[in-house]
Amino acid sequence: MMSQTDQRYLIQQNKIADGDNKPPVFAKVMRSKEGVFEGVSFIKSKDKASVLTIEQANEAIAWATRKKPNAKEYVTKIICLGQ
Repeated sequence: MMSQTDQRYLIQQNKIADGDNKPPVFAKVMRSKEGVFEGVSFIKSKDKASVLTIEQANEAIAWATRKKPNAKEYVTKIICLGQ
């Protein structure tokens, strides 16, 4: 049986106004040297995106939604690694 904790996720974001014309961006989570969550930046490279647990992904999305005044212009979704 696959346990949920083994799952790894990426956060993908699309700008609603772009429709399907532009590729999505992916979340890169910033952490302090101690591993404390400090925020998220969105990057084009899927390979450099942070691979997250579901808890970390939810934390990152909550932060991005709070911090980005234009968050409603984006569709943010959690995708399974390898999707």
